[in-house]
Amino acid sequence: MRRALLILLALTLTAMLGPARAQSLSFAVGRAPAAAARPQWKARIDHLTRGLNIGVSVAFNGDFIYGHAGKVRRRPASNQKLLLSMALLDAFGPRARVPTYARARNVSGGVVSGRLWIAGRGDPSAVGAGPFARSLGIRPTYVGRLARRIAAAGIHRIKGRVMGSTGYFLRDWDAPGWLSHYQSLYIALPTALALNGNTARGRHILDPERRFAAALTDRLEKLGVRVDGAPGAGPAPQGLSPVAAVRSAPLKKLMRHMNRRSSNFFAEMLGKRLAAERYGPPGSIAAGARAIAAWARGNGVTIESHDSSGLSHANHVSARGITRLLEVAGNSPWGEALRRSLPGGGQGTLEDRLGSVALRAKTGTLENVSALSGWIWLQRRDHWAQFSILSSGTSKEHAVEVENAIVRTLSLSAR
Repeated sequence: MRRALLILLALTLTAMLGPARAQSLSFAVGRAPAAAARPQWKARIDHLTRGLNIGVSVAFNGDFIYGHAGKVRRRPASNQKLLLSMALLDAFGPRARVPTYARARNVSGGVVSGRLWIAGRGDPSAVGAGPFARSLGIRPTYVGRLARRIAAAGIHRIKGRVMGSTGYFLRDWDAPGWLSHYQSLYIALPTALALNGNTARGRHILDPERRFAAALTDRLEKLGVRVDGAPGAGPAPQGLSPVAAVRSAPLKKLMRHMNRRSSNFFAEMLGKRLAAERYGPPGSIAAGARAIAAWARGNGVTIESHDSSGLSHANHVSARGITRLLEVAGNSPWGEALRRSLPGGGQGTLEDRLGSVALRAKTGTLENVSALSGWIWLQRRDHWAQFSILSSGTSKEHAVEVENAIVRTLSLSAR
């Protein structure tokens, strides 16, 4: 049918214009007008991705300007932290702080007649002292600051003991898709009341609430506050009254550490915090993952989500989906805070990569899985574009090489 129409068009032109003029037109019997040549930068990325199990998506100003298997859902690895960051910022805003409360049932004349309860809400930066505090690059929440505020509230004696509350988060420490060695190597137990990243001398600790209570007891006694009983931990009772509180650094700074260092501990702590906010306590890894998926679905993207850190091999999202959500983020009041939380070339997890390229992007790595998603500055357009690269089945070294080449091509050539 199409060929017959072209023949008819050719005969009509010949009758109207004569053979020479008709022949000079770009139409020819049996073929369509010549397609525009594919831009060199797209052909270059086509070549880089050929034969690889990889998805690539690039968007600019609301349009998808490049895609290669971009709709195929793949494991995001730590790009899951990027999705968590969006859901967190949308729920809390970049200036939100995570509180830690000191509460008691009976306080009179500066004396706590029973127990002083410490209730955490998922501050991953709570510290006593030591290398963890120095590693953060942000102002941590020192136990000593809470002790000073308790003393400043007029408390000079605790007849009972200091107790770390255990009820605001579930004590879950696993997710579908986690491998059996992850808890020992890659993430400490995420608890609502934490201390020093819930590690001590290179080991993960299982009683962080009691350790927090012990550290606080020590600080209180050094300030002259008498504590009669030994520190402990357990579910806090109802009917407690506030004594004092401290708050973390702003969420945007907590996220900066999480995203630039790809902290699994920070991610699962903040994911449980998101879960408790959205669904009510106790917060859990599964509920945090569900909250991320709900946020993505509310913005038009379907994902499979089982944790907040990206350790799960059961998480799945497409490169196009991530790019779409980055576009949503860029149009949100908190979009700039998200972009600034990500490492640039030569920073954080990009320390040895792309130092000469203007980008802000989150890396992701699992066994034979690699990811890089975020914003790239297009020199020819003088503006940010969103991009996502998700791959599997190749070595980390080769995946990084391909990612770097794609990003450099976009930076210099995309238009």
